[in-house]
Amino acid sequence: MRKCRSLRKKRYRRPALLTGRIADGNPDPGGRPELHDKLARSLRPEGKKLSSTDTLENTPHPNEATDAAIDAHDEHAHDHEGHDHEGHSHDHEGHDHQHGPVLNPECTRELVLDVPAAEVSKAYGKVTANYRKYARIPGFRAGKVPESVVKRRYATEIRKEVIDALLPERFNKAVAELGVRPVGQPQVTELTVEDDQPLHVKAVFEYVPDFSMEGYKDVTVPKPSVEITEEEFQQELAQLRESRAVVEPVEEDRPLVDGDWAQITYQGLVTGQVEGDEDAPPITGEDTLVEIGGKDTVEAFSAALRGAKPGQELKAEVIYPADYGEAKLAGKTVAYEVEVKAIKKRTLPDLDDDFAKELGAYESFADLEERVREHLSSRKKRSLEGEAKDRLFAELTQKFPFPVPESLVQEQIDARLERGLRALAAQGMDTEQMRKLDFARLRAAQRDSATAEVKTFILLDRIAQVEAITVSDEEMDHELQLAALQSREPLDALKVRLTEDGGLARIREQLRREKTASVLYERLPA
Repeated sequence: MRKCRSLRKKRYRRPALLTGRIADGNPDPGGRPELHDKLARSLRPEGKKLSSTDTLENTPHPNEATDAAIDAHDEHAHDHEGHDHEGHSHDHEGHDHQHGPVLNPECTRELVLDVPAAEVSKAYGKVTANYRKYARIPGFRAGKVPESVVKRRYATEIRKEVIDALLPERFNKAVAELGVRPVGQPQVTELTVEDDQPLHVKAVFEYVPDFSMEGYKDVTVPKPSVEITEEEFQQELAQLRESRAVVEPVEEDRPLVDGDWAQITYQGLVTGQVEGDEDAPPITGEDTLVEIGGKDTVEAFSAALRGAKPGQELKAEVIYPADYGEAKLAGKTVAYEVEVKAIKKRTLPDLDDDFAKELGAYESFADLEERVREHLSSRKKRSLEGEAKDRLFAELTQKFPFPVPESLVQEQIDARLERGLRALAAQGMDTEQMRKLDFARLRAAQRDSATAEVKTFILLDRIAQVEAITVSDEEMDHELQLAALQSREPLDALKVRLTEDGGLARIREQLRREKTASVLYERLPA
């Protein structure tokens, strides 16, 4: 037996106060949706793919970001030797050479590096000699391959290793001299690399802008009261009691009255259908339970069923409001034919020790009440604190305006879309359906929220720096133990995996932001 949505009123959603916070369609059991994101992956000092809390815990290859930028430039560059210009309009003046996402000019710097020809020649010689030593080419003995053959055979690989040997350290040093903190991946706009010739490279990159935080402690919002009321507690108990209600048949011969549950079979047709809907299937239900006079039951059904007996057939016309929960019924009029099968009575259990023990490992009803109060208090505290922090972050970003690197915004949009797609997959949407989504529209819709989140992260990082807020090893260990339990992964294996992909530094950064947000919240006036 089941209840049917078409017979119910539009449901009133319980306020977030009692249901916990919802972030991007996903419940947040940990109370920190604003902090657990992939943004930290982009905060890469010295042009490397590192977290802004760059430590020995996170040690990817130091040339990674520079390699990626060079590769992006090379992929985009035209091979003019093999490029067919006949019949091909190639107007460089009007040709938009985009090497990546459009950067924010307010927080973008350009860097030009030139390496003397002697150093380039020396690097080419060293790399080529190494290739000669290990190259295996048919027709030549190991280590005896002519240098000209090696250079021709491995031209691309040698060029890449020369760039790796000459650029990353110089790039990082030049950025350090500029005194800015780069984020995202640098975009190479000019690159010349040839043996016996000077190496020339021009790159642009975004950075986290510097701005004054003077007066941030004066920014406040009201601190909410997180004490639970007796009404909230009683509502929670009532829900628990409802969850253990028993539905039993009524044996006596009598008509349906308010409070009864009618077991019905029905079929409904939408009246006055628009053109093209004539073949729409009827609305049907078998052995559906409907509460007579219930708060969730459409009144037209209660009125039609009230006074009816099992075996009786009747008709009901229901006019659904325009804002009805089911889109296919909203604003429609449906003519139903209904057969009453049986009368049921719903019995609620007594709130006693037996009820408590049935729910779980509770020694008594008093023990259950205490645990319910604790759970409700924790949920309300997490929800209201989160809402207050969001208001505080909004006030801070308004007081301290600054330009936001576009690369961080795009990465945060990616993170939000990833969470949304995971939620859709959990609801049953398959890959083919996802491919049909309008991602351009979805990305545009996420932009404002993503920008606000990036601003919040940058502000929290700055405040943490000003106040010397750090995360201890003990706090990290506690978080990792929780993560291991949640992922059902051995702790040592989790640490190895997070060390390899840079996750440890990201977790430390997330925890630092959470601590900073909590410090700001505790200072709020009651």
